[in-house]
Amino acid sequence: MLSNKTALVTGSTSGIGLAMARTFAREGANVVINGFGDAAAIEAERSGIESEFGVSCQYSGADMTRPDEIAGMMADAAKTFGTVDILVNNAGIQHVSPVEEFPVEKWDAILAINLSSAFHTIRAAVPGMKEKGWGRIINTASAHALVASPFKSAYVAAKHGIAGLTKTVALEVAQHGVTVNAICPGYVWTPLVERQIPDTMKARGLTEEEVKRDVLLAAQPTKEFVTVEQVAAMALYLTGDAASCITGTMMQLDGGWTAQ
Repeated sequence: MLSNKTALVTGSTSGIGLAMARTFAREGANVVINGFGDAAAIEAERSGIESEFGVSCQYSGADMTRPDEIAGMMADAAKTFGTVDILVNNAGIQHVSPVEEFPVEKWDAILAINLSSAFHTIRAAVPGMKEKGWGRIINTASAHALVASPFKSAYVAAKHGIAGLTKTVALEVAQHGVTVNAICPGYVWTPLVERQIPDTMKARGLTEEEVKRDVLLAAQPTKEFVTVEQVAAMALYLTGDAASCITGTMMQLDGGWTAQ
C-alpha cells in the first residue's frame, strides 16, 4: 500500500508514534523515527523495523523544541529518501498544574513541542508534497483539541492550536493532492499512562481498577482505553485513497468523551 513512500513520525520511539511507524513500515513505507530514550532500545526498534518489514528506517534525535534541529531532520530525510510523503506530528509532553502556579518554562516547552514543532515540520514538508502532487499530514491531537480539562492549560491550548493549524493548512494545500487531518484520541493505553497508576493508587487510596475507571477513564463513557493499534490504524486509513477527500478534520477516537 505504501511502497515507494516515506513516512516521518515525530515522537516515535515508543507509544502511539512507534505503533504508527511500525504500521507504515508494515505497508512498505520507509520510515524516519524520532524521539528520546535509551540509545540501545531505540536502535533495537530501528533495526527491528528494517529486519521485520524489509524497509529502510532512519533515526533522528532532533529536539522538537529547537527549530534548527527540526529543519535538519527534515532536510536529512529529504536527502536520504527524496521526499517526506507522510508526515505525522506526534511528539508531545504534558504538565498538570493550576494556571496561577503553572511554571513558565513548562508552558514554553509544551507549546514548543506540542504545537510549534508541527508548524516547523509542515512548512518544510509542504513544498516537496506540492511538487509531487501527493502528501499526507497527520497531527496527533487529543480530545483536548475539542474540549478542556482543568489544570492542563498549556496542553489544551496547544492541542486547540493544532486543530486550527490542521484546518488552515488543509485549506492551503487542498488543490495539490495533499490532505491534512488530526487524530483526537481519548486516553490511550501506553507505558506512560501505565506508570501513573501505582502513584495514583497510593495518593488516592484506590485500587488499580478504580484508578482506571474513576480517574483515568472518568470522561470516557466506554470505560475502555484506546489502543495504540487503533490510533495507528486510523493514521494508516488517512494515507489511503479511500480517505483522499478527508481533509481538515478532527478524527475522534475517544470512547464517546466529546459526545457528552
